[in-house]
Amino acid sequence: MGASLPGIPEGPGANNAALRERTAERLASARERVGGLTAFLGFDGFVDEILQVVDKRQDAENYQRLPTITQLARRIEAAAGKSTNMELVRQTTQFGGSGPLMANALAGFGLKVTCLGAFGYPSLHPAFAGFAKRAEVYSVAEPASTSALEFEDGKIMLCRPESLREVTWQNIKDRFGRDKLAAQLSGADCLGFIDWTMLPSMTELWSSILKELCPGLKGPRRKLFIDLVDPEKRTRKDILEALDLLTAFQRYFDVILGLNEKESLEIADALGLSSEDRSPDGLLRLCQELHARIGIDTVVIHPVAFALASSGDGLAIVKGPLTLKPKITTGAGDHFNAGFCLGRLLGFSASECLLTGVATSGFFVRAASSPGLEDLVKMLRSWPN
Repeated sequence: MGASLPGIPEGPGANNAALRERTAERLASARERVGGLTAFLGFDGFVDEILQVVDKRQDAENYQRLPTITQLARRIEAAAGKSTNMELVRQTTQFGGSGPLMANALAGFGLKVTCLGAFGYPSLHPAFAGFAKRAEVYSVAEPASTSALEFEDGKIMLCRPESLREVTWQNIKDRFGRDKLAAQLSGADCLGFIDWTMLPSMTELWSSILKELCPGLKGPRRKLFIDLVDPEKRTRKDILEALDLLTAFQRYFDVILGLNEKESLEIADALGLSSEDRSPDGLLRLCQELHARIGIDTVVIHPVAFALASSGDGLAIVKGPLTLKPKITTGAGDHFNAGFCLGRLLGFSASECLLTGVATSGFFVRAASSPGLEDLVKMLRSWPN
């Protein structure tokens, strides 16, 4: 991205050379410590088909992709009352789900990661074979599936989540084990409860964990990262019930709620908060209001070009390495979340955590692969323009 972003000042709270070098040095000096950290994440699982929409085709091998969602919307609108044909070209098929993608990114840093979700039952789906080599993987259901239409300005996720109905508290107890889950909650340095929106039994699952397992937790307070994952299709009542459970989890964990810009506006709407000002300053105020209303440790919002947080450290905002030609966008938010949590586990300031998050997602969308710790250090010291 350019040297400045309107509404985000240069200085201690922004992304400047001093902040990047300090964060790079702290990451470089934490190599051995990172290898001793542990994480447990659940509970979704998808097989993702990454697709492009054809705009013009030259011949059997060559075509121009439809570059933006806006152009797709215009084409669909023009077809109203008629019909149209759209060609999709598959780029790759890979394992997906916000839980597995975030877990895979954490494993790429060197953490010891356990992931529980929908990866094939009773046998592991072949798409997760590589992931299972990087993390300890347990499954209680078949994976859902997604057709991800990728564009330069975002993505459209067409999901078929029927199999996620099998991810229930009873099946987790029967197919994974209540005591094993309790051990993970008590032993992992970082926990992630991911994809509330797509798992119809997640509210019941959270309630059961709070009632049956949390009162018996031992040891220090641990980090609990929550990603609701685009709750637009859920009712206001459902959303408010989920937020109440996050407040309840704060009694036992340091709860971090991660939101993209769209999700932050949906949560604001459910809480009756104003979200008309979409400027960086406006989103900072919204983040602070969400933090105060939900009553948890940290709220993070990550739009495409920057990220911001409200926590006990106060407010922080950091610009990211925006690229207009990403190789992939599906999973970018999950990589941001992994980078932010890595910073939190290492005791970084809010600004350093945000910078680690945007560097992780920035590397991923450019390389279409998860960064290691050395990749982050190198990127911070050779910041892309």
